[in-house]
Amino acid sequence: MSIAWRLEWIHTQESNLAPGRGRSDVTMPANELIRSKIRDLPHKPGIYLMKDRFGTVIYVGKARDLRKRVSQYFHPSRRHGWDLKLKALVEAVHDLDVHSVRSEPEALLLEGKLIKEFHPRYNVSFRDDKQFLLLKVNLKDAIPRFTLTRIKQDDGALYFGPFASSGALRRTVAMIRQRFNLRGCRPLTPGARDYKHCLYGNLKHCTAPCIGNVSRDQYLLQVQAACDFLSGQSDEIEQDIEQAMKKASANLEFERAAELRDMLADLRETTRKTKRFSRVPYTLPLAIKPEEDLVELAGVLGLEAPPQRIEGFDISNISGTFAVASMVSFRAGKPDRASYRRFRMKSVTGQDDFACIAEAVRRRYTRLKKDSEARPEGGGFPDLILIDGGTGQLNAARRELAKLGLSRIPTIGLAKEFEEIHRPGQTEPLRLSHHSGSLKLLQRIRDESHRFANTYNAQIRLRRISESVLDEFPGIGERRKAELLRKFGSLQRLKLATVEQIAEVPGFGGRTAIELRAFLEARSIPVPAEIDPA
Repeated sequence: MSIAWRLEWIHTQESNLAPGRGRSDVTMPANELIRSKIRDLPHKPGIYLMKDRFGTVIYVGKARDLRKRVSQYFHPSRRHGWDLKLKALVEAVHDLDVHSVRSEPEALLLEGKLIKEFHPRYNVSFRDDKQFLLLKVNLKDAIPRFTLTRIKQDDGALYFGPFASSGALRRTVAMIRQRFNLRGCRPLTPGARDYKHCLYGNLKHCTAPCIGNVSRDQYLLQVQAACDFLSGQSDEIEQDIEQAMKKASANLEFERAAELRDMLADLRETTRKTKRFSRVPYTLPLAIKPEEDLVELAGVLGLEAPPQRIEGFDISNISGTFAVASMVSFRAGKPDRASYRRFRMKSVTGQDDFACIAEAVRRRYTRLKKDSEARPEGGGFPDLILIDGGTGQLNAARRELAKLGLSRIPTIGLAKEFEEIHRPGQTEPLRLSHHSGSLKLLQRIRDESHRFANTYNAQIRLRRISESVLDEFPGIGERRKAELLRKFGSLQRLKLATVEQIAEVPGFGGRTAIELRAFLEARSIPVPAEIDPA
């Protein structure tokens, strides 16, 4: 490209600028709110959420330095790039929230959590259901082993993680197995036949409890020592590796020193104390000033005082099946998770959203009314009830409250399509500015109730799909099925059990255990993927 042609192109671009405006005005779409937030951002690692004019999260990103990373999006040079997706993102941003963490791995873990939570349309990574790796060991197994998995189950096993770096974790597990002489073979209960072609036994990396070289109690001590190390209770290994690295460097064994250096880095990456984000942090995407938002909300709705306690309802079902409802509670503008409640529909058949809301409201406040009568000093009723939906859902809830004599409790509905607030006795819905803090607070409550309902629906659905397989086994009843699940914890672990282990369950003799074992082998029961680095 000639210099003359480039100068002509630049002159053409400058001539396209609006009269009376400088280049920075055209290339800086961020509003004053964003610019003021960028000026106040810390030079710390964390995550940032970008929102459109409707308050919807459209992008989630992580940063080693929040202030530097976020400000890069709105730099004038970015508008002259060829990335059309980036241009569209920047032009759509009307607000942003940030959350600081202690380290970059924590930022990566939180970023993945939030992308799965909000499904931003400009994110590509972490959009699937793939989770970060966990390290699992069940001390109740005959010969415990460390395995990698992405699913945490309620099966009595110990779980370490999640880990942001899968490569560092795999290399660390391989080193730990050699250090503590642990097995890496795949069989759940290995025996002498497995030992014959066991690479770990032949290389003396494993103490071979499968052939009785050590007792189970002795092997458990090895496993427990490895667990203590993973929990950060022992730093002797790091010290040994560091000393060996310095010694190799002094002896001019630079390749060996580099290997030890990488091993030490992997160890520190894996055993670093990292915060686990099982839930979305309270501050995201919560308004920055909840007290002011509550005052604004009271003025908008005509309440006597800011609603310190708000309860929100939502329902979830799949074509009328597995219908459930959720109730979330917010105090002073923040989630009060200890007060959350969930309901599985008892009186509703088919897909009837109005009836589901009515049943949830009736059950919640019937119970709360009885509790308040028995304990007048208790928490009492909420200051505001938020229903996810429009006029139909709101009217269904109000009818149930009227039957209970609780019509005095302010109740509103929030319809998601246009974020309209529906109020009793008002024909026209209320529309607030999408920059309004009070609307953002209501959206947060609505979204949290939606998440809580969907999570409960998924739990029931997966549990029913798994347990329904046992219903096909001839002669099994609810009692014997419950005994099996109590013994093994899940259908996945039952499928891995031996005939002898099944026979230990009350009600299952030798013949029945053999028949059940054959029945399970003939059925395709999904087992969560466990990846063994060996």
